[in-house]
Amino acid sequence: MDEQTAPDRLRERLPERLSVRDQVLGALRAAIARGELPPGSVQSAPALATRYGVSATPVRESMQILALEGAVEVLPNRGFRIAERSTRDLAELMEVRVLLEVPVLLSLGQTVPGSCWEGLRPLAEATVEVAGRGDRVAYAEADRGFHRALLECSGNRQLVETLDGVMRRGLLPPSVPVARGASRADALLSHAAHHALLLSALLSRDSSTVESLLRAHLGVTL
Repeated sequence: MDEQTAPDRLRERLPERLSVRDQVLGALRAAIARGELPPGSVQSAPALATRYGVSATPVRESMQILALEGAVEVLPNRGFRIAERSTRDLAELMEVRVLLEVPVLLSLGQTVPGSCWEGLRPLAEATVEVAGRGDRVAYAEADRGFHRALLECSGNRQLVETLDGVMRRGLLPPSVPVARGASRADALLSHAAHHALLLSALLSRDSSTVESLLRAHLGVTL
């Protein structure tokens, strides 16, 4: 079998329906999340273009989007530096997320029709399916999609985009702790199980359980 070219590999792992820029953007996000583009490293658009078998333009456009998300820093005439996140940075981003999500969902749980929460069951189930693969990056994306959908029940687009930005900046969940003797998939499945429980608590308007589940899910000690 002939060896695949770089463009062939890129098309193979990303949907054909996406534009070249969106394909490159997705590939760059995954590469950053997996550490293939190490924090603090400087990357050039031409080198990345060669890596993905595309022109430099979609790479530069993607990097500008990542810069707005805080994932990279633009270095004039040099390229882009991959952002570094300290333990304190991640803790602060998590605190912001808690301040956004907990009170909003407690309020929505008392006002939003149950049909909205029921409609999110497929997303919750999808996170479990992805978690079973043991792929932290893919799971982080599925988890982000679920939490974005939760907040979309508010109808507040600015709130949704703000939370989405916080999750992207922290690549949340950055790492799900793995207990001794447990596999990565076990840890992710345990984390994903919170989603269905949270929907049930929202449906029953059980504010206490909603808050405790959400805080546990976000890794905040009560």
